[in-house]
Amino acid sequence: MSPAAEAHVPLLQDRKPVRRGSVSGAVFNVSTSIIGAGIMSIPATLKVLGVIPAFVLIVIIALLADVSVEFLMRFTHSGESTTYSGVMRESFGQAGSVATQICVMITNLGCLIMYQIIIGDVLSGNGAAGVGHSGVLQEWFGVHWWNSREIALLFTLIFIFLPLVLLRRVESLRFSSAISILLAVVFVGISSAMAIYAIFEGKVNTPRLLPSLGKQTSFFDLFTAVPVIVTAFTFHFNVHPIGFELGKPSDMISAVRISLVLCAAIYFSIGLFGYLLFGDAIVADILVNFDRSSDSAMGAVLNDAVRLSYALHLMLVFPLLNFSLRVNLDELLFPQKPLLAADSRRFVLLTLGLLVFSYLAAIAFPNIWYIFQFLGSTSAVCLAFIFPGAIVLRDVHGISTGKDRIMATVMVVLAVVTSAVAISTNVYNFFGNKS
Repeated sequence: MSPAAEAHVPLLQDRKPVRRGSVSGAVFNVSTSIIGAGIMSIPATLKVLGVIPAFVLIVIIALLADVSVEFLMRFTHSGESTTYSGVMRESFGQAGSVATQICVMITNLGCLIMYQIIIGDVLSGNGAAGVGHSGVLQEWFGVHWWNSREIALLFTLIFIFLPLVLLRRVESLRFSSAISILLAVVFVGISSAMAIYAIFEGKVNTPRLLPSLGKQTSFFDLFTAVPVIVTAFTFHFNVHPIGFELGKPSDMISAVRISLVLCAAIYFSIGLFGYLLFGDAIVADILVNFDRSSDSAMGAVLNDAVRLSYALHLMLVFPLLNFSLRVNLDELLFPQKPLLAADSRRFVLLTLGLLVFSYLAAIAFPNIWYIFQFLGSTSAVCLAFIFPGAIVLRDVHGISTGKDRIMATVMVVLAVVTSAVAISTNVYNFFGNKS
């Protein structure tokens, strides 16, 4: 194993890591890695696809994610590497390692920017982008300098993000991850209760079971929803940090499967109930829909509870994605340096640099839908499906079965084709709208 591959596995001193993690902790951390900003745009995919195709797509992508993780773990434990980039280095040399590191950095940094955009939307609104909605703080206290988007995000960065990202082990985040999952369940529970109440009141929108194709939506537009769901199930950058704090590979596989079932259920629930509540008026960030004026005090309280619970959830997801981003950036920039967790100066400088850059980007970019589509069509689909499939087809350890190769081929072809169509459609629509 190359020094770079081994030197950047946090707190691992040898090939046989000491068992410090638990399956339950891994479930919380994996689930938190999955349920990030993705849940915000799942209802919008139901608007594009219809209920039945969206449900089928969520199930298919969850199953493929399970297969790809199993591929990664099997080839990792058959080789000499303990990182995703290290496994790619064994199969494709330095080019494969660098490609993985770049994809992890693009995906994670994009997600961290999206999280702060959503948190800013919840706390301070985003009327400047033409959305015309106000934030919770402005609704409660009026518009002041101290509850502006910039100040609210800065306060969040200093007092919530910074203490969590300074923790040096993934397992240390298990409690914050457990709280974040609870907050996501609260978010889904309140949304579901509001939708059920609206059903009894006869105020729900009738959902489309199938996509509606016409002048505004073409067949190829349906593919633009695929990258959103792919991004929502991309957690592969945290498979190795979490998995190597467990004792057995089978423990990680079990944790991933439990997490995928839980997260798929949460995704479809919020997608369905969000679509029932808002219908075709739903926007890319569903939290924006919950700022509508309510005809009762209880309705206003529930709207605020929904938004705040998920904003707090994202605050606790942030350090998990930052963890993998920081490790991969360090491995790319300082391949010959000693263990990152042991070098306090380098650790703190990288941590602060990433926080500042993501904060400035979140202030500059107002819309999460385009970021979702870009990530899901490029770096996220590579990490989730193309790279694991390519590792199996390369088979440097001679362990791939015929079934493995068939599944890997199908996974890679589907990922490449759907991403290519989605990218082409988005480019065509963008320039078409310009003209």
